[in-house]
Amino acid sequence: MTDLLVRGARLVPVASRRPRAVPAPPAGVVDVRVEDGRVVEVGPGLRGRGEELDAEGRWLVPGLWDQHVHSGQWARSFTRVDVSSAASAADAVAIVRAAVAGRPPAPGVLLEGYGFRDALWQDVPTTTALDAAAGDVPVVLVSGDVHCGWLSSAAMARLGVPHRDGLVREHEWFDVLARIGRLPHAEEAGLRAALGSAAERGVVGIVDVEFAANHRRWPERVAAGLDTLRVRTGVYTDDLDDVLAAGLRTGAPLPGGAGLLTMGPVKVITDGALNTRTAHCHDPYSGGDGTHGEQTVPAAELRALMRRASAAGLTTAVHAIGDASVTIALDAYAATGARGTLEHAQLVTAEDVARFARLGVAASVQPAHLLDDRDVAEAYWAGRAGRTFPLRDLLDAGTELRFGSDAPVAPLDPWLAMAAAVSRTGDERPPWTPEQRITPAEALAASTDGWGTVAPGHPGDLVLLDADPLSADLRTMPVATTILAGRVTHDTR
Repeated sequence: MTDLLVRGARLVPVASRRPRAVPAPPAGVVDVRVEDGRVVEVGPGLRGRGEELDAEGRWLVPGLWDQHVHSGQWARSFTRVDVSSAASAADAVAIVRAAVAGRPPAPGVLLEGYGFRDALWQDVPTTTALDAAAGDVPVVLVSGDVHCGWLSSAAMARLGVPHRDGLVREHEWFDVLARIGRLPHAEEAGLRAALGSAAERGVVGIVDVEFAANHRRWPERVAAGLDTLRVRTGVYTDDLDDVLAAGLRTGAPLPGGAGLLTMGPVKVITDGALNTRTAHCHDPYSGGDGTHGEQTVPAAELRALMRRASAAGLTTAVHAIGDASVTIALDAYAATGARGTLEHAQLVTAEDVARFARLGVAASVQPAHLLDDRDVAEAYWAGRAGRTFPLRDLLDAGTELRFGSDAPVAPLDPWLAMAAAVSRTGDERPPWTPEQRITPAEALAASTDGWGTVAPGHPGDLVLLDADPLSADLRTMPVATTILAGRVTHDTR
């Protein structure tokens, strides 16, 4: 850890969820002294040891966190073929055909693509069409919401997937993703690029809910020099026995983590997603076959898992996108007394909005998804827009909001998430359900892992900005410097 003195910064007031009271920040520019990885003093004219950094009057905020990341998928998104521009299955096939011709992989190696969203396509993604473009090349296309995959026949054979002329969805697909993650591949280059991109946006920490043994993988990464982020490692049921045998509890430091890694929550995915029309809803999807989506983990099974996690000192992170799945998840929290988060909370009934705070369940949400899902929600959740991404209602009910990206589903960019929550639009159209907008100050508070205005006792994780985040354009917020435990990880000054 580095001792650092930051000179001449302007503190941005940030609300805190930490219980310890701190004095109001001093007015004007101040210095911030970091020793042994923590802020030890804030005020004008400080003296310090070690390095000095001149903020030159820039705005200073706590380091930013992304509370929902799939690290392996995120890293591979930097090397995958981008199919996000496809407006039809035919478009996606054309992109694959060009990729196979332009950069064919070595024999037997997967060609991976990412980002297709087929919910509003007029044609249907089929294995037959993909085979026509890919031939013997095993092609795997990951959907933009990561809840389904489009595989060529060669890829199905390579990965042991029963053949079908269509998409692989939900838990069967997640098993395929885990299988892909275990294949030999050069991960370091993509992950190094991903970590550099995060630092450029002021990110100092993530909660990693990749489909992997994250508590084993991240110490190896840190040992390899991938040490510019704090990480809380989530675990799924496949690796839960290993975590329990190691005696790891949520918040416990991971051996070999260099002070950057801690054990995170048990992650459980209880329904699908909007793009795949599998999010579990009380009312049927509009204009379809009357489906309500899928509850992929029954209520009794969910309660049993939460009790087991809670007894072992582990919090839970329960994926629930549709309002019926949200109800089931909150019922499980009420029945078990478990602690943790509800991930996504994309569609919520008015009755359930009030239950979050009462049960002490935080809403871990990804506001940038509303930019991608606006048109799909209007098409398939007709008449329910006012309850979609209900950030204002959740805050007003006393719920703790934690912002993330679900990277690579949305870019790992907290400023994009904040801008989406504040503006409720990503283009020239007016705000979508403007009554659910929140303020820049509220959005910033949801992005700092609960740390308020920089003060003594805080981690030495700091971000210098070239503009005031409470009044400037959040989407294009210029980040000058990112500091992790007193160590500069990004600097443009």
